[in-house]
Amino acid sequence: MTNQFDALRRHLEQAIVGQHALLERLLISLLADGHLLVEGLPGLAKTTAVRALASGLAMRFQRIQFTPDMIPGDITGTDIFVPRDGHFEFVEGPVFSDVILADEINRAPPKVQSALLEAMQERQVTVGTTTRALPPVFLVMATQNPIDHEGTYPLPEAQLDRFLLKVQLGYPTQDEELEILRRVSRQLASDTTAAILPVLASDDVLAARREVNSIYLDAMLERYIVALVSATRDPSPRDPELGQWLERGASPRATLALARAGKARAWLHGRDFVEPGDLLELAHDVLNHRIAPSFTARAEGIGVARIIERLLDIVPVP
Repeated sequence: MTNQFDALRRHLEQAIVGQHALLERLLISLLADGHLLVEGLPGLAKTTAVRALASGLAMRFQRIQFTPDMIPGDITGTDIFVPRDGHFEFVEGPVFSDVILADEINRAPPKVQSALLEAMQERQVTVGTTTRALPPVFLVMATQNPIDHEGTYPLPEAQLDRFLLKVQLGYPTQDEELEILRRVSRQLASDTTAAILPVLASDDVLAARREVNSIYLDAMLERYIVALVSATRDPSPRDPELGQWLERGASPRATLALARAGKARAWLHGRDFVEPGDLLELAHDVLNHRIAPSFTARAEGIGVARIIERLLDIVPVP
């Protein structure tokens, strides 16, 4: 099974230059049965990355471009009256797919965001009085742009908490950008495009998830995860200054997310046990959308990244 995921990883690396953290988080979200929120400036390969993932999976993929004029039925589907038969027939919306790219999710109005929230959390959609189950492999990768906030609806804390990880993308290095330029030039000069053969089906992903669930997480690491998340709620006993920087800590969902993501990363790296490095590597992406800096921190220019670094410093690693 790991060989198939290695092939999928290689396929992603061939499609995307750099952005190694994003590619690994995509695979971790798929293995940990979670969803991924990606924040970055335009042109940083957010859409290309999830399209590359979808092309390596023998599953249904759907891209949804969110706009302010959408209604929930545009996502979930709706009942359509069929005059010939004299009854209503349900027409599925794009949410009934295995892999979904929710592009610029913060441009959707709150009602649409709420419809997607039920799908993400409950893995089901309710239209009228009928509830319909979503596919067993259901991955939402949502993107949002940190600039141009006109006409946007910031995601509420309840919906942010539904994302397993939040990844913030930066610009590529000069070497990576040079490789992007050369690769695109070669593709434009070529008349043919190499065929991409899907390497994973739904059953393969479900089998891999069962293996991930059996990865060993030591009791000391379990206590470390709980201590780290608890420190986001009341860090004052360990660090009084940090206590003034935090307005809201993370919920127990962060504890579960860090454990699941840590197991998935260990599995991807060919281990049957979680190491402290797995948790340290993923702590930022698990916590950065689940904690809120206080007014004092914002006034002093202290961001979430610095707060998480301080948390990792004050909570001893086993």
